[in-house]
Amino acid sequence: MDELSAAVIAGASPDVLEGLPVPAEYNAAYLRTEDIGIFSGVEDKDVRKSIHLGKVPMPELAPDEVLVAVMAAAMNYNTIWSATFEPLPTFNFLRHYGKQGGWAARHDQPYHVLGSDAAGVIVRVGSGVRNWKIGDHVAVATAHVDDQEPLTQHDGMMGDEQRAWGFETNFGGLADYAVVRASQLLPKAAHLTWEEAASNPLCAGTAYRMLVSERGANMRQGDVVLIWGAAGGLGGYAVQFVRNGGGIPIGIVSSDQKAEVARKLGCELVIDRREIGEISADPDVTVATGKRLGKIIRREIGEDPNIVFEHVGRETFGLSVFIARRGGTIVTCGSSTGYQHTFDNRYLWMRLKKIVGSHGANLYEQYQANRLIQRGRVMPMLSEVYPFHETGEAARMIQLNEHLGKVGVLCLAPASGLGVTDPALRAQIGEDRISPLMTA
Repeated sequence: MDELSAAVIAGASPDVLEGLPVPAEYNAAYLRTEDIGIFSGVEDKDVRKSIHLGKVPMPELAPDEVLVAVMAAAMNYNTIWSATFEPLPTFNFLRHYGKQGGWAARHDQPYHVLGSDAAGVIVRVGSGVRNWKIGDHVAVATAHVDDQEPLTQHDGMMGDEQRAWGFETNFGGLADYAVVRASQLLPKAAHLTWEEAASNPLCAGTAYRMLVSERGANMRQGDVVLIWGAAGGLGGYAVQFVRNGGGIPIGIVSSDQKAEVARKLGCELVIDRREIGEISADPDVTVATGKRLGKIIRREIGEDPNIVFEHVGRETFGLSVFIARRGGTIVTCGSSTGYQHTFDNRYLWMRLKKIVGSHGANLYEQYQANRLIQRGRVMPMLSEVYPFHETGEAARMIQLNEHLGKVGVLCLAPASGLGVTDPALRAQIGEDRISPLMTA
């Protein structure tokens, strides 16, 4: 282990950290360009075969960046897309970005360091960074934006140069160190451990924008919100935001265990997918299933959903359009079952419904979501933690959908449970509330 990493783990002062050299190489989970074709003609694209662990060169910092010693990271499905090289190799993103030249050229490498969620300690700051300093404990938001683009000043997610950090950029969070723009930084919640803090930014920020932001569904008090995958990472945050905002969350889940989690998070109604029969992109099946689902919701809640929280994609999208009430909103951020959606447009146009596309969250939305996390109003959806040397196994668990909520990875942190700097607040909130999935 290098001197700087050892000092971070020991809790050294900012002065000590500043005086130690940055290592020339660091440990990372990465892909290689030479592996792009390894899954050609293979049915089971096992990501353990494409995710490598080992040393990569330390990049130079741009003036608006910081170097974070990563204590813990978290898995997201974009790592699975990267590691299966689908729908296209992420090296294409890095190559395209690198063509800008200047600091962007660093990202075009024959390796891609993965990871879009992280928490750690700042060990270096670029010459243009003002509001952050060495020694700060931070969580990393995912949106990598160009603050000199006009549209970024309107909404960071609208700029042409907006990218998902660690997916469309290099030097991500599944590593001992990560290169992060200052505009991605959030103060780490002091009552959370490193792994709990790392599990929040991508999914919590995404769910906040989808539901609470005026750029998403703009949820109001009393809104009935149907949430697909309510016990998952994204869905679990959605349930909490709906409850906090005075809405009525309805969760759809796929097992008894997940139903228990959804109730614990605060769903007023939990529906097992098995109750409503076949779910399919077939239009005739969609209408029949939609009628059964609508009957259950009206019987138990008394009205149809104002908002449908959609991220499953092809399998469920037609049903989501069908089930939303007249004038309702379907807000979507993903398509894990396929990008080509089929739905009966009559149920959209004749009933005046809206489809809202949502992607990530801008820094202000991330800040607002993080503020709720810092105050103990939103809890981490962390369910399991892997050591760094088992990063491939953690990714495989996500790939096979064998997980609940978020899966964490310890990077420099030598054990789980470290990083809490406000134990009084943690005790006040309560361990079982802070980690609802860890105690499920």
